[in-house]
Amino acid sequence: MKYNRVQNFINGKFVEVPTSRVIPVVSPLDGNLLSEVPCSSAKELDDAVRAAKMAFATWSRTPIKERVQVFFRYKYLLEKNIDELAALCTEENGKTIGESVAEIEKCIELTEFACSLPQLVGGEVLEVSRGVECRTEHVPLGVVASIVPFNFPAMVPNWTLPNAIALGNCMIIKPSEKVPLCMQKLAVLLKEAGLPDGVLNIVNGDSEIVNAICAHPGIEAVSFVGSTKVAKIVYQNATHNYKRCLALGGAKNHLMVLPDARPDMTAQNVAASMSGCAGQRCMAASAMVAVGNTDHIIAKICDEARKIIPGKNLGAVISQEAKVRIEGYITQAEKQGAKILVDGRNATVVGKEKGSYVGPTVIDYVTPDMSVATEEIFGPVISIIRTDTVDEALAIENANPYGNAASVFTQNGGMARYIADKSSAGMIGVNVGVPVPREPFSFGGWNDSKFGVGDITGKSSIEFWTKLKKSTTKWNPEAGVNWMS
Repeated sequence: MKYNRVQNFINGKFVEVPTSRVIPVVSPLDGNLLSEVPCSSAKELDDAVRAAKMAFATWSRTPIKERVQVFFRYKYLLEKNIDELAALCTEENGKTIGESVAEIEKCIELTEFACSLPQLVGGEVLEVSRGVECRTEHVPLGVVASIVPFNFPAMVPNWTLPNAIALGNCMIIKPSEKVPLCMQKLAVLLKEAGLPDGVLNIVNGDSEIVNAICAHPGIEAVSFVGSTKVAKIVYQNATHNYKRCLALGGAKNHLMVLPDARPDMTAQNVAASMSGCAGQRCMAASAMVAVGNTDHIIAKICDEARKIIPGKNLGAVISQEAKVRIEGYITQAEKQGAKILVDGRNATVVGKEKGSYVGPTVIDYVTPDMSVATEEIFGPVISIIRTDTVDEALAIENANPYGNAASVFTQNGGMARYIADKSSAGMIGVNVGVPVPREPFSFGGWNDSKFGVGDITGKSSIEFWTKLKKSTTKWNPEAGVNWMS
């Protein structure tokens, strides 16, 4: 085991979890054992909530301009430690070093936004009548929790913790049991940046601790990122226990490619979208709807896909189980009559034969009822569905129950606007394969890709992590009693 057993982080200290129930942390790069994750119990969660509540009394009263000073220092530490963080991210998640560096750079951007919050939450004041003023202010909720996935070990925690904490809350993070190591390092950096003890706590474990978070009476709000199946359960459990909840689920993103699209640009964008982070991202291209005669573009997409080599510019998928599942989708599509143009099954990397690799895969002549057209594969696989018209393409996209992203590739501005208007997705791309908004614009999908109100990043997150206090003040006693009194 390369690293020591993972510990919880409670009240500013790493602490052992007294349990024999552990989960191995295996590197998908080569199958080597990295560490072990202890499965915390409700007692450990109680300890974390108690520490957070104690810290909240002081942290929530600290002016926001002072609170964000921690994140100015944290940003500097992210920049200083970017190589170490990227290496750790690659080791436990399997993505390429370049992708891991980009992930930490996104953490830096998210932290920059948190540093700007004093300019965004100043509230409003207005004299609504002679001598009477109304004022609003954003007030922190208390102890909040964030349950994060395996595919972005550093970025997704930074979707929530900088904003939630800068706004005055104290947070409990539950990392994915598959990738707990980055979060351990982030806790060290936040403590070094001056975050007071108890403001951030980490509780490791499996579904048992997720259920405990949703039920704990001391937690006011829960955010979740993961599969739609689990997002629904978390949302139902958390709201059943009278908590705010924002649960982001899976996706089946459709790229609509029109005959007039620029072939080289389209091919490069589609191939990168379907294979980036080994396809393990909820904004990846998963289904391509080819409208009309696009054979020349499909041929170039295949050419681009063949340039993507496992172990070189394509990382591993998270586990052997994931590899088997993804390859099962490809085989099933082939049996159902689809044509495999580029086949990524049985991929291996010399010297890393125990790694979990799936090569880029392009599947043509997919019909809308096939599982590769309807289910989230979460691998470097794209399914091509052919249609004659744009409206047929939109009907396929609209029938998809998810709603994270949809993109169109065309040089016709009017057609791009038409498709953008009629696509049922929260994030739209025009000649962009991965239409993730940059800060301060917020990340959030529609339909079965999101449960709850608001978005998880950007300005929209302010409403989720705070409650609004309204004050009315009267300074003119000579006015006497009136309807405003």
